[in-house]
Amino acid sequence: MTFSIVAFDPGTRSWGIAVASKFLAVGAVVPWGRAGAGAVATQATANLSYGPDGLDLLAGGATAGEVAAQLTGADDERDHRQVGLVDAAGRGASFTGPSCLDWAGGEAGDGYAVQGNILAGPQVVAAMVEAWHGHADEPFERRLVAVLAAGDLAGGDRRGRQSAALRVWRAGAAYGGVLDTAIDLRADDHAAPVDELRRLLDLHELYFGKPDPATLLPLEGPLATEVADGLETLGYPTAGGADLAEALGTWAGTENFEERLVDGKLDPVVLEQLRRQVKRPE
Repeated sequence: MTFSIVAFDPGTRSWGIAVASKFLAVGAVVPWGRAGAGAVATQATANLSYGPDGLDLLAGGATAGEVAAQLTGADDERDHRQVGLVDAAGRGASFTGPSCLDWAGGEAGDGYAVQGNILAGPQVVAAMVEAWHGHADEPFERRLVAVLAAGDLAGGDRRGRQSAALRVWRAGAAYGGVLDTAIDLRADDHAAPVDELRRLLDLHELYFGKPDPATLLPLEGPLATEVADGLETLGYPTAGGADLAEALGTWAGTENFEERLVDGKLDPVVLEQLRRQVKRPE
């Protein structure tokens, strides 16, 4: 009831899954991953144990193909299952049981596995694979969403649209830098879930994207004065440079931009948001 891509990005050492379906909250069922181990998409008549069990096998050093064979080989209902995996090295594998509802199938290669069931036809998987190769220059999470959008445009789930999800795992990439969940976004019930997922990704990047070091502005001189005046207007008073960083941190934490703060410098994205609020106080 689903189409998905499971993939690996060697440049950032990230594992990710993008998935869409005519199914409520597909992100609660299909995508599983762990930084340093791999990622697993369990779908069709999904066996949710494929997620944690598959990740344990991958973490133990098994290849994607070996894990797919082991999971399905031990499952009496394997003919109704579908699973896509990438392992720690980015090798892909995809399994489609012969009793999955038509059209069902998948394709795997170096760095990816694409699969789907109850699809409009094989053109869905073909379009997704083409998009994977065609968007290689984009950031990993954008590449995953582009692949999902290509499948949706090619017909996607033949029953219609309902939900979509994007999950990316990278060591230390979670909020606060403790866990490995870099991105976890879901459109659980939406008329255009892939479009909604793209909108949510825009917001995720706004609030949690890492500043580009090349664009950072020294927080001094006229810029420091402008920021101090703006914070004062918004109710975060400052009294010189020693208090400016504290006031800026308090405002940024209130507005959820704390992940974009850099000592002694200012992210242009944060400056733009501050300027917008000063012009239109809320």
